[in-house]
Amino acid sequence: MNLEQRINAFAKLGDFFGQFTTKGIVKKETSETNTLFFNAFKMQIERAQEFNGWFTKDNVLKALESWNKALTKENLTTWTSKYNFKNSTESKTIAIIMAGNIPLVGFHDFLSVLISGNNAIIKQSSNDKHFLPLIAKFLESNNAYFKNKITFTEGKLANFDAVIATGSNNTARYFEHYFGKYPSIIRKNRNSVAILTGNETKEELEALGNDVFQYFGLGCRSVSKLFLPKNYNFDLLFNAFYKFKDIINYKKYENNYDYNKAVYIMSNFNILENGFVMLKEDKNYASPIATLFYEHYNTFENLSEKLTKESEEIQCIVSNENVINFVKFGKTQHPKLWNYADNVDTIDFLIKL
Repeated sequence: MNLEQRINAFAKLGDFFGQFTTKGIVKKETSETNTLFFNAFKMQIERAQEFNGWFTKDNVLKALESWNKALTKENLTTWTSKYNFKNSTESKTIAIIMAGNIPLVGFHDFLSVLISGNNAIIKQSSNDKHFLPLIAKFLESNNAYFKNKITFTEGKLANFDAVIATGSNNTARYFEHYFGKYPSIIRKNRNSVAILTGNETKEELEALGNDVFQYFGLGCRSVSKLFLPKNYNFDLLFNAFYKFKDIINYKKYENNYDYNKAVYIMSNFNILENGFVMLKEDKNYASPIATLFYEHYNTFENLSEKLTKESEEIQCIVSNENVINFVKFGKTQHPKLWNYADNVDTIDFLIKL
């Protein structure tokens, strides 16, 4: 199976995802294959929250919408065109250890391994283990080439050539010890930040709300910290965030809000809050659920130097000051295929094995 055929296979998967949107779930094709997998996906979307309380129907559909937009033939061709896959004539077997913090969080690694012509042995997180096997069966059903390319395991990983593992800082130490003798990509904790100047429009700040609240802030691309100028007017932020007020009606989020608020009050921390999100001045990047950390900066230049020095803690930066290096407001949860986690080029890693 050549690269163009693999691109077509994933473009077809992207088209399939287009039937599942936050505006509605609508079957667009009547083929036997689509009927079989449409019904299976619909059932799994409806039941996702039973297996993981954070996987609401809306968040699962948002993840599928994002991949529908990414998996077009044009995007897949643009992404892969910069690489010379001819240098890699023999398929390698890649062990992928996935996180489970947001729906389909490990899909890009899965895609990268298969689009490059390699084989995948996948160890899924118990928090997100139902969608990817369905996707694998969809690919296998449409093209027999994939039947011997994808393996799922819950046991000890064995017989692989390289590893891609995603986890916390603690699990990363285990990964490095266990897989140190193999070529590997090992990802640790990262968080995303936003730089505000005070000149943002209400529309931009509302878009920032998507970066903060989508997936309940559980993703590495979720904004967990704000950098603000001195004397920033917090009313601007709270007024724009008001449209997300209903997030507090979700019980798991509410429980985290109440717990963290109680901790802050008992610890005599000064916080700003509006009933569904708290702002706490803090130099750390990883904020608890329902909390945004913030820090003041003096000059944009000094802040840029700071963020460069601490880049290993940061996944992406939201700002309207530099559209080349930064992400636009509202776009953190919609990375392009070539926006690699931790800025490590997965395809380049794979074709050089």
